[in-house]
Order: sequence, then structure tokens, then C-alpha cells
Amino acid sequence: MNTDEIQRNTQKYPVLEIKNLYVNYGGIQALQNINLVVNNREVVTLIGANGAGKTTTLRAISKIINPKSGEIIYSGRNITRRQPHEVVQLGIAHCPEGRRVLARQTVYDNLLLGAYIRSRQAEIKADIQRQFEMFPRLAQRRNQLAGTLSGGEQQMLAIARALMSKPKLLLLDEPSLGLAPAIVREIFTIIENLRATGVTILLVEQNANLALQIADRGYVLEAGSITLTGAASELIADERVRKAYLG
Repeated sequence: MNTDEIQRNTQKYPVLEIKNLYVNYGGIQALQNINLVVNNREVVTLIGANGAGKTTTLRAISKIINPKSGEIIYSGRNITRRQPHEVVQLGIAHCPEGRRVLARQTVYDNLLLGAYIRSRQAEIKADIQRQFEMFPRLAQRRNQLAGTLSGGEQQMLAIARALMSKPKLLLLDEPSLGLAPAIVREIFTIIENLRATGVTILLVEQNANLALQIADRGYVLEAGSITLTGAASELIADERVRKAYLG
């Protein structure tokens, strides 16, 4: 399925559909009967306590882990048994929890490595310049080792690196983790701006209040199962969500 086919399919199908997904870690059931949909240009958030299965859901989509059963469908195509590099080639990028930048490589080289599935060097260089325009601090530090950046700068680099594969669907795992409030607000402004460029986003975020403020819809995960779903505005107003996650 090439880029044009994916683009056509997004007019007919959800960008992502998960059906009856089960994931085990050894003998432990991490996810059970997960069903969710992400439509074109949406921001959808997964909220829940630590250990609820949010990160596991993203890892199953990007094929870091393999599900026990169920289906993962991307733009109408079943990708449940695809390999991780194939998932990236199809248009899914995963920005992992903890940022995972390559500490001993420069900012510029981290961005180059984000484009490893691409071959047209002129387009890659043009896209690096676009990332520098979106993230001016990275432009200032393009030759600096990624490990010497601040936490917020590393998060910006992790997002920019994921965008270098030109994804249709971006999986964002805990982008605010460990960051100061002012930097968190900056990161979330960036996420909103990304949606405006046409990127569809599935967001896992510990700050449920902030996530629901920018999301279109949300799913609540508890102990590996979805217990509640709805429009973000409905979840913010739901007394159960407010009591459990919004303080």
C-alpha cells in the first residue's frame, strides 16, 4: 500500500481501528478486548492510571510487541502481523515514553535517522529544515549532542524525529513526562499545531486534564480494559473521570 492508496483509504476508512485486541506479557494479560477507532485528523487520547495498558496499546500498534489475538487495521489494511519497519513505511510513527533520543548523536543526525525509510536526500534535507522551523530551539542546537539537551528539548527532538518518517498517524507516549509546566504547555501547543498540518494523533498522557483539553475524543483504560469512551468534552464533565483523573 503506497502513500496515494493510504490517502484514498483515509477517505473511506478510519485511520486506525483496533478490534478485540488481547496482549499478554508472559502469563499476564496486559490488554483484553480493546476496541477503539481513530479517524482522520483527530487527536484521540488514552487516559488511565499507571499500568492500565496505555503504553502497551501503542506498542502493539507499532508492533514493538505482538498481540495474542485481535486485529489492528490501518486505513482499511490489516497490519496485525506486519513487522515494525513495515508499519513505519505504511505511515505510523511512534514517539516513545522517555523520549529515547540517541544521546551520542547530534540533533541533526537524530533527525536524519528518523528518515531512515526514505531515500530522496533533497526531500529529507527540506524536511529537516521544516522541523527546525517548527522547533527553533533545535535549529539553534543542530550540532549539539542530543544527550546534552534539556528534557523539553529532547522531547521536541523525539517528536521531530518521528515526523521525519512523514507519518499519517503519530503515536505520542507521555510527551509531558518529567517536564516543567511551562515546557508542557509549549509541547501541547506543538501537538495542536501538528493536527492542523493533517497529522492524526493517538496520545497517551499522564496529564488527563491537559490531554482532554486538546483531544477530540478519549478512551479510559483500567486494568487493561476500556471502561469509558466519549467526546473529550463529555469525559471532562463525567464525574467518574473527574474524581479519578482530573483531581
